[in-house]
Amino acid sequence: MTQGAGQEPVVRTATLRDFRVPPYAQVPVDPLLPHPGNISVGDEPPEGYTPTARDLPVINRGDTVQVNTVPEARTGGDSGRGPLYVVGDVHGYLDELLGSLREQGLVDTDGRWAAGNARLWFLGDFTDRGPDGIGVIDLVMRLSAEAAAAGGYCKALMGNHELLLLGAKRFGDTPVNSGAGTATFQAAWLLNGGQKTDMDRLQDVHLQWMARLDAVVEEDGHLLMHSDTTAYLDYGTTIEDVNDRVHAILTRNDADECWDLFRKLTKRFAFRDEGGTEAVRELMSTYGGRRVVHGHSPIPYLLGEVGPDEGEDVARPVVDGPHVYAEGLAVAMDGGVTMAGKLLVAQLPLRD
Repeated sequence: MTQGAGQEPVVRTATLRDFRVPPYAQVPVDPLLPHPGNISVGDEPPEGYTPTARDLPVINRGDTVQVNTVPEARTGGDSGRGPLYVVGDVHGYLDELLGSLREQGLVDTDGRWAAGNARLWFLGDFTDRGPDGIGVIDLVMRLSAEAAAAGGYCKALMGNHELLLLGAKRFGDTPVNSGAGTATFQAAWLLNGGQKTDMDRLQDVHLQWMARLDAVVEEDGHLLMHSDTTAYLDYGTTIEDVNDRVHAILTRNDADECWDLFRKLTKRFAFRDEGGTEAVRELMSTYGGRRVVHGHSPIPYLLGEVGPDEGEDVARPVVDGPHVYAEGLAVAMDGGVTMAGKLLVAQLPLRD
């Protein structure tokens, strides 16, 4: 395991996928049909599309609790609002994503929206490390249009890997001041799982989609964000201010400013250690909400479980669901799909 100066920590876990294929990913696919995630989007997003508007320390924490979702009817009662779902980090694992969405009844066997007026939020990190990041983005964009037509919605938040891919495309090998010496977006992207196939297939519509994503949102008392960090506080005292500031930075297209944003949203574990509960409360007192829901930091590391070792005959599950910690105020949603964990899709609220 290695870490480059000024670059996101890297975990060398590719071999783990040789030992375990999660059962939820074992969905038959007709080879004669186009993959449901790989649609041709051309130069414009689908009609009806609306954008939103590894060296990690292994620890064992007694206050991290695995929870299950509470089954609810697919109706919104008097409000007309459907049930709320969130999706953790996908990182290019399109087949696993489709399998998890099917498990929750959100898409049908063809990968089409099947959830009526349900509300679905992706917590960011669609690309890098896995085999088909562009297919993931295409799928989310299409589901956004299909959900809107059905009376629901499918939206997404900005992850640090969206910022990384945008930077690699826009700035390439342009040197930036990393705070720990000179770095480049291109080098950081490659070091942290950048896939040439994604870059080759990247279109203007994908870049525009990523650049428009919001960073923070509040839904039904849940403060949704990608990273478990308080760095969002550096960008404003309201959710609207944070999102406007992030969009302005990406519009100005300054390499150093974009790098600073990327680095801040790469920070993690703010809610885990001593003072973590206070950090969550600070975010909620500023932006609202009664519980923070995030991706970014893999649950296997929070639990000290990283999957089977090479040569181990008996595979074991790593993560089966979201985890609540920080005295019940924070929910982690990154199931560690890049390390043979599960790609999590969960309905909110959770049962503690």
